[in-house]
Amino acid sequence: MNAPILERKALIAAIESERARGKTIALANGCFDLLHVGHVRFLQAAAAAADVLVVAINGDASARRLKGEGRPLVPQDERAELVAAIRGVDYVTLFHEPSPAPLLAELRPDLQCKGTDYTADTVPEAELVRSWGGKVVIVGDPKDHSTSDLIARLGHET
Repeated sequence: MNAPILERKALIAAIESERARGKTIALANGCFDLLHVGHVRFLQAAAAAADVLVVAINGDASARRLKGEGRPLVPQDERAELVAAIRGVDYVTLFHEPSPAPLLAELRPDLQCKGTDYTADTVPEAELVRSWGGKVVIVGDPKDHSTSDLIARLGHET
C-alpha cells in the first residue's frame, strides 16, 4: 500500500498522532525528479533512521527555482505518487517554499535526513532542527546518481 500524500494540516495531525504513540519522526526532502536508484537508497536509509518517515517534495515552482527552466520533468503530483510507492516511506507532502524550513518548524521532526552531498554542519536547516533538540543525519550511498546527469546522458538540456 502506498503512503498517504497529505496536505500540511492533515500531515501535522498525523504526525502528532504518531508522536503520541511514542514514534520517532524523520523528515527527508527533495525534488525527486526522474526517480533513480540514488533516490530509493536515500529514502530507504532515511526510513531506517526513525520509526516514521515523512518525505517532503518540492512543488513544481519550487523545483524550477532550484533546478532551472524546463524542470521538473515530472509534475509534482506524479513525483509524489512515485515516492509514496517506495517501501519505508510513511507520509508524503508537497512544499512550495524555497526551503523546507517552514515545514520543519511546524513538524519538528526528531531527525532531518539529508544525502551524502551534505555534512551535518552544511545542511542549511541544521541550526533550526537543533533548536528543538532534533538531529541532522546523513544517509544514503555516495552521490553518484543525479537527475541532471541522467538528463545530460539523454542529450537534453537542464
